[in-house]
Amino acid sequence: MSMQDYHSRLSDPASRKFETFSYLPAMSPEEIRRQVAYIVSKGWNPAIEHTEPQYLMDSYWYMWKLPMFGETDIDRILAECEACHKANPDNHVRLIGYDNFSQSQGASMVIYRGKTV
Repeated sequence: MSMQDYHSRLSDPASRKFETFSYLPAMSPEEIRRQVAYIVSKGWNPAIEHTEPQYLMDSYWYMWKLPMFGETDIDRILAECEACHKANPDNHVRLIGYDNFSQSQGASMVIYRGKTV
């Protein structure tokens, strides 16, 4: 059995893959909601970031407000994600779940994809 190549190339912006979930079909709103519920259930702090599609491979993304420390209301988290998307409609928007104990990201997923060049 051989590994599948996903033909992601810098020369083809539409082919670029980012974050684990980008290799799967796009998540439905309900699937995104379940991922947010998982982040909350783990006690991780949600944070929202965004960037222009041409810079998605850079390590720096813009932070949308401050991380939502201690937030457990899934609707509020999703509303902030949507607000970020509406304010930056051409950008990729990702949701991160920060794990306080391991001092790392427990989850990271792009939930809105910006327009590719």
